[in-house]
Amino acid sequence: MAQDQVAAAARPAADGEPLLRMAGITKLFPGVVALRDVSLEVFPGECLALVGENGAGKSTLMKILSGVYAPDAGEIFLNGEPVALSRPRQAQDLGISIIYQEFNLMPNLTVAENVFVGREPNAGGFVRAAEMERRTGELLDQLGVSLRSDAVVRDLSVAEQQMVEIAKALSYDARIVIMDEPTSALTDTEVAALAGIVRGLTAGGLGVIFISHRLEEVFAMCDRVTVLRDGQNAGDVATAAATPGGIVRMMVGRNLSDLFQKDSTETAADAPFVLEVRCLSRAGSRYDASAIVLRDVSFGVRAGEIVGLAGLVGSGRTEVVRAIFGADPFDAGQVLIEGRPVDIRSPRDAIRRGLGLVPEDRKAQGLVLGLAVRDNISLASLAQFVRAGFVRLGEEKRRAEGFVRALRIRTPGLEQKVVNLSGGNQQKVVIAKWLALRPKVLIVDEPTRGIDIGAKAEVHHLMNDLARQGVAILMISSELPEILGMSDRVLVMRQGRIAGELGRAEATQEAIMGLATGVGREEQAA
Repeated sequence: MAQDQVAAAARPAADGEPLLRMAGITKLFPGVVALRDVSLEVFPGECLALVGENGAGKSTLMKILSGVYAPDAGEIFLNGEPVALSRPRQAQDLGISIIYQEFNLMPNLTVAENVFVGREPNAGGFVRAAEMERRTGELLDQLGVSLRSDAVVRDLSVAEQQMVEIAKALSYDARIVIMDEPTSALTDTEVAALAGIVRGLTAGGLGVIFISHRLEEVFAMCDRVTVLRDGQNAGDVATAAATPGGIVRMMVGRNLSDLFQKDSTETAADAPFVLEVRCLSRAGSRYDASAIVLRDVSFGVRAGEIVGLAGLVGSGRTEVVRAIFGADPFDAGQVLIEGRPVDIRSPRDAIRRGLGLVPEDRKAQGLVLGLAVRDNISLASLAQFVRAGFVRLGEEKRRAEGFVRALRIRTPGLEQKVVNLSGGNQQKVVIAKWLALRPKVLIVDEPTRGIDIGAKAEVHHLMNDLARQGVAILMISSELPEILGMSDRVLVMRQGRIAGELGRAEATQEAIMGLATGVGREEQAA
């Protein structure tokens, strides 16, 4: 997102007593020191960015502030007065509200019912629906949002649902609003609208804690940045005096230039394709039988090559890879592996043919969250450890330990449940699962979405290593710097078809967006 697309919401922090002060916070879990002597301050009318790698302690610190966890040491002060937060409702009653990345809304209820769920105004045991809708309308007006309080939440867009979450937070007479990755599913226009909401909240004297991995948004919306690294304070700086490179160095101990760097490979232009797709087509979906999902999609990926697949949301990128992997059917076309046509009707068939898929939604499609790290790593390759109907646990454990070391997965142990890992470490577990299978082709759909800068660099280095080993990699990404930095070639999709191909030397953001929007080289030549 270009920085000029978001109206800067940053203002100098107010002088005097901080609205919130967390001092010397320490939190221990079995085998892990999650936080060690961490301090944080938020002033009235200030938007504070809280940044750090996945696993740096951001979520743990906010769970302590919102009453989910109790600290093992340290103090919390609101308006200079010490408070002890032992449960979430207590934090809410004190004016501390948190908006999580994954919304906590009930889709079949109305906006007003979601805002006041469990706290409905009533008289004589009957809910006063008119009053509830009126109060919800006042909150929405305060946010400057044109949204009906009687609208059903399932009918709202993601951005509108986020406004409902913010209205719910304000309904507790919030003084501190915590926003955890609030822009991860928003368009640039919606992010710009959120910037205006943040500006309005801070203008009213509230304190906002803004957690994000997107540094351009941090600089556009926030007054100050507090950085955590390995569960400790790594720095605190005003955004006006900071640079993206300086923030990254505090977060991960290395420079911004380390990101999005593709190793140079000498893949011959006439080398045979490991994966080839010919005239792949699919018509109709369960939502729209007349829709054309894929139109004569043809391309190939060679050994040791990273091919980027770009395009706007809805262009057909994910649909293509799901069809290749056997997760969705297709009506016409062929998939070839090492020059031979293959019949892939299910993910099981794809795995047998040497394909691996790191899906866009790692939690819903890539992991079994309730299982251990060891179990998840061996999910796709479990047959390798079975002898006479029994799993050779020792061999399985040694293989998993090797991947934990090689990928630097931060976990207290192999038996740790994956649900308790940070997003970046969950992503590395998904990748380890497919590496254990030793794939010929690895398809990665949004490989670094929702993970921090340090974890992104590690995932990119891993992809480079795999390419050097001869793995053919097809990468979908919505981040153009990632596409440009990591791809040997870029394929651009539009309306279910390949709109054009760009070599590494000719690929630019302008060229990709031109093809994606229909004003690229094909159209200019027409």
